[in-house]
Amino acid sequence: MDELYMQRALELAQLGQGSVSPNPMVGCVVVHKGRIIGEGWHQKYGQAHAEVNALNSVTERELLPESTVYVTLEPCSHYGKTPPCADRLIHEGVKRVVICNDDPNPLVAGRGIQKLRDAGIGVTTGVLASKGRFVNRRFFTYFEQNRPYVILKWAETFDGFLAGPDYQPLHISNALSRRLLHKWRTQEDAFLVGTNTVRYDDPQLNVRLWKGKNPVRVTLDRALSLPPTAQFFDDSQSTLIYSTSERQATSATEWIVPEEWTISSIIKDLRTRSIQSLVVEGGTRLLNSFIAENLWDEIRVFRSSNRIHEGIPAPLFPAQPVSQELLLKDELRIYLQDSFR
Repeated sequence: MDELYMQRALELAQLGQGSVSPNPMVGCVVVHKGRIIGEGWHQKYGQAHAEVNALNSVTERELLPESTVYVTLEPCSHYGKTPPCADRLIHEGVKRVVICNDDPNPLVAGRGIQKLRDAGIGVTTGVLASKGRFVNRRFFTYFEQNRPYVILKWAETFDGFLAGPDYQPLHISNALSRRLLHKWRTQEDAFLVGTNTVRYDDPQLNVRLWKGKNPVRVTLDRALSLPPTAQFFDDSQSTLIYSTSERQATSATEWIVPEEWTISSIIKDLRTRSIQSLVVEGGTRLLNSFIAENLWDEIRVFRSSNRIHEGIPAPLFPAQPVSQELLLKDELRIYLQDSFR
C-alpha cells in the first residue's frame, strides 16, 4: 500500500510546478488505518511546505499518533523561509513517515531522516524513488550536477527547417502547440535564445496564452550588436544579457561578462542565480552547440506538416524519442537522457 499512497503524494507534488522554484515540488498524504485523513502540497515558494499543509488539513487530530505520513522528499531539518518540517512531524507525534527521495540539498541531506528516527518515528525511504526523481529532475540536476536542468526546444517543418532563407521568420507550429509552449514558460525558470533569434524574430518570451509567471529571458550578445529597440530590452521582465563588456543595468535587465565565453561557463553562472531549469530555443547554431557538448537533459521538438523546401536547417538528432503525440497536425517528440528515463 505504500506505493499507492506515494503515487498520490507525487500527483499532489506536481500541482506546485511553476510556483515553488527554487524549492522542489513536494506532496504529502496522511493516512490512518487505510484512510486518507489529510493531503497537501508545497503551493508557493516562501509559503508552507507540503507536510505542514497536509497536517493542517487533518480535522481528526487525535488520529495523528497512529498515522503514517507519505511525503515525496525528505522533510527539511533547517530553518529557511519556514520552520523545519521534521520538527512539526515530531511535534504531532506521527507513528511513521514514508519518504520517496532523500534530499540532495546539503542543508538537509539525511539530517531530516535522522532527526525523525532519533525521535522514535519509524522511517521508510526509497518508495517510488525513480518516479520522484523524475518529478523533481530539475531540483536533482541542480544539486547533483551543479547546473540547471537543460531543455532544448525547437519547431521544425516536415522537411526539417527552423526558418526560411536568410532567417525569414515562420509560424511553423500551430495554435495548440504555441499555447503549450506558453504553458511551459510558466513552468521553467529561464529561456535562452541566440543573437540571430533576437535580431530576426524579435521575441517577447513572455506568457500571453496561459496564466502564470514570466520566465527570465536570456540571450548572448557578444559584441553588443543587438538593436536597442528589440523587445528583449523593454524591461517588462527579468532579462540577462551575456556579453564581452558590461553595460549599466536597468530595472529588469542585467549585462553579464562570463568568466569564459563558453556554454558551460554561462550555464555555471545561471546556476549561481538559482536558475534550476533552462529552455534553449535556438536557433540552429546555439542548439547544435548544446548538442555537441552533450549539455542537455531533455529535448522537445514540434514537427509540423508544412514543407518550405529551403531555409535554415533544424539540428540533426539521431536519437529515438521516448514519447510522441499529435497536437492537431503537429507532432511533439520528447527525448530524454538516460539518467531520467
